[in-house]
Amino acid sequence: MAKLLYQGHGSYRLQSADGRVIYVDPYAGDGYELPADFVLITHEHYDHTNLNLVRMKADGIILRAADMIEEGQYLKKTYGDFILRAVPAYNLKHDRDACVGYVMVIDGVKVYGSGDTSRTDCMEAVLSKENIDYALLCIDGVYNMNPEEASECAAIIRANHSIPIHVAPADSQRLFDLSVAESFHAEGRLILRPGEEIELVHKD
Repeated sequence: MAKLLYQGHGSYRLQSADGRVIYVDPYAGDGYELPADFVLITHEHYDHTNLNLVRMKADGIILRAADMIEEGQYLKKTYGDFILRAVPAYNLKHDRDACVGYVMVIDGVKVYGSGDTSRTDCMEAVLSKENIDYALLCIDGVYNMNPEEASECAAIIRANHSIPIHVAPADSQRLFDLSVAESFHAEGRLILRPGEEIELVHKD
């Protein structure tokens, strides 16, 4: 069964049942001891790109927004049973040509990571129809959605579970703010604290 470890800020780790390891937006916190098969970067801000924390496997792959957008088209990549698709992520502080969110399928579980974004047309046109199991939404309101807007986006996307992340401004010593996380409202909301790991379950 796939697992998700929340590391704090916008960083998290996915692990498949067969041991494949995916880090998303490494920045700080713990839980980087497992060598990576994949590192996924949503955009190039410093609080999403601390690759010094990650030890790559010999055949490990780092994917950035530039690898997932080609001539304005968002790409899909398949690595065995791990499926990865980029989707738009943008706002006034994030250029849509340099930022992405990710829809990932791991052990049959569909996970959406928003990256730093505001509401996008894709959320209603595409993501709402995707039957997403877990949506991880950035909500601190600093260069991305605030809790109110993120709650509205969660209602549009309709994931089985919505997880607030990036709940405090970038500070490697303060990776989480419970009061902000609790101000995010969504059906199936899950609040994970840094270091908390859950098993991922697909719901038909």
